[in-house]
Amino acid sequence: MGENIKIVIVEDEMLIAANISLQLQNLGYEIGGVFPRGEEALAHLKEHSADIVLLDIQLKGDLDGIETAAKIKELYKLPVIFLTANTDDAHFNRAKETHPHAFISKPFKKLDLQHAIELTAENHLHSTNTDHSLPTAASSTIVLEDRIFVRHHEKMVKIIIKDIQYIEAERNYSRIYCCDKSFLLVITLKDLDKKLPQEHFMRIHRSYVINLSQVDEVANSHVVIAKKAVPLSKAFRKNFMERLQTI
Repeated sequence: MGENIKIVIVEDEMLIAANISLQLQNLGYEIGGVFPRGEEALAHLKEHSADIVLLDIQLKGDLDGIETAAKIKELYKLPVIFLTANTDDAHFNRAKETHPHAFISKPFKKLDLQHAIELTAENHLHSTNTDHSLPTAASSTIVLEDRIFVRHHEKMVKIIIKDIQYIEAERNYSRIYCCDKSFLLVITLKDLDKKLPQEHFMRIHRSYVINLSQVDEVANSHVVIAKKAVPLSKAFRKNFMERLQTI
């Protein structure tokens, strides 16, 4: 996860900053720098590249987080994710004017941080992509006979079909789970299901599509894939059992 994504952290509480940095490195992201002041972050960005800036709204120093975000947007066109703690309406309304890609409330969970960064990277890529030879958000999945190519950050990544375990809906997005990583796609599960080869995949719940060859166990209300219990709804159970008998 997180290939080629470089993140700058601007947070004046250094214990929090260090914890964020460690979590992001564990997720596979590159840390471009950790700074307690907006002025220091701006000086760094003048000389070094970055992909995303994680920014505390209430920074100490000459520039608060909102002023820093405005300058980052103006000078470097980088996506900003705000970190907030008990932000009042006045600060929140000021922050909205800088058009951040996400807000994360402190204290936050590791998964919240991961999702915010993945969606920010994906949305920023599509909003700035002017190469019409590349797939757009509406066509970011290319399905071939034994593999699919999906947009993952700034590249198209090959996924061998037999390695896909299951796919889960996340509102208007879909997450593909493989044995060692997952990929978040800007496509609904309904639309992705239409693209997948039906001999391999089947929808067994409104939020799940599974690779039939990856099923380890079948119970009344779920199937087990790689020790993960995937719900099996009544509406799909009959068709699912018929498909199993033909494999």
